[in-house]
Amino acid sequence: MTRNTTSRRNFFAQTAAGAGLLVSQTVAGRSNAAPFQRTNVPAPQPVPSPNKKMQLRFYPYDLTMRHVFSVVGSSRTTTQGVQVEIEYDGKIGYGEASMPPYLGESAASVLEFLKRVNLEQFKSPFELEDILAYIDDITEHNTAAKASVDIALHDLVGKLIGVPWHRIWGLDAAKVPHTMFTIGIDTPEIMRQKTTEATGFHVIKVKLGHDNDREMIQAVRSVCDKPICADANQGWKDKSVALDLIFWLKEQGVVLVEQPMSKKNHDDIAWITERSPLPIFADESLQRLTDIPKLKGVFSGINIKLMKCTGMREAWKMVTLARTLNMKVMVGCMTETSCAISAAAQLSPAVDWADLDGNLLIANDIFRGVQIVDGRQTLNDLPGIGVVPIEKRS
Repeated sequence: MTRNTTSRRNFFAQTAAGAGLLVSQTVAGRSNAAPFQRTNVPAPQPVPSPNKKMQLRFYPYDLTMRHVFSVVGSSRTTTQGVQVEIEYDGKIGYGEASMPPYLGESAASVLEFLKRVNLEQFKSPFELEDILAYIDDITEHNTAAKASVDIALHDLVGKLIGVPWHRIWGLDAAKVPHTMFTIGIDTPEIMRQKTTEATGFHVIKVKLGHDNDREMIQAVRSVCDKPICADANQGWKDKSVALDLIFWLKEQGVVLVEQPMSKKNHDDIAWITERSPLPIFADESLQRLTDIPKLKGVFSGINIKLMKCTGMREAWKMVTLARTLNMKVMVGCMTETSCAISAAAQLSPAVDWADLDGNLLIANDIFRGVQIVDGRQTLNDLPGIGVVPIEKRS
């Protein structure tokens, strides 16, 4: 048994009464809200009319990439999506499911899931805990499908109250961090071109994980001097080689490394994290709230994505638990319209890093929401998640 493995086991024993309690309060989407909700609980809602029912609508919508997007093991020009609407009392909440191939979901699986959802059994959308527990219980997985309902419900509730969610959570919109602009794996020439196009951004994220990682970083660095975040997407195989590369990356102005090795290889990642001059963030190793305690001592921080964790409700709890465990927090995204990006951005004043450029990588956005101002996905004062549709469904 390695020293690091022993220290991690000691950590679990010492924190069982703390972090373990927080996790145990969420089972199949149910929770005791007090440990997570810090301030600004919405005012009491009016008693709903018995004639009011929530109406759920949904339809597929493929997102078209501006450039071919490549990571370790795959490339794509489109991403499957499903758009969701929940109507109640004259208001419509908007949600979205986005399905990159590695999630194991498809537009067909999301549509099949949503056909099983019956929101009319609930009195009002304000019953968020009960509704989302019911949604989570429908199947074991389908996290993007669940997130689409969660986002639409949050948007709807915010609109009924008349308040954006970052204010409901008590967050200061002025504290939104700079968002990363992602450069996918490509030829050095194309990577230089993509980097020069990223004007207005203060942080660049570079996808790595191939044998030519140094060449990729040098291509980006040749045309910009901005901080770089490196995402290996599980692509590195040898921990010693990975650690040597991380020391070199630091010399090139890289500020963090995401998912250096396989999501199952916790021991080697912990070995790297213990010795790394840069913080190491979990992505593929993390999905939901219950995963976080297992990652303390393995990673320096976590990357929370709505499509993996079932949406805003659980993402907010993940932020709080990670802070309790003294871990850094990033909020990330998939390829998404401004609907899901704006939903994730509501959390961003509470995190250290933001990687919310998914809507900027597509050519057919159908929402207007958060806007890039000085390299930040800047929050607006619109209620809910802060989006307005700009294209009618045919």
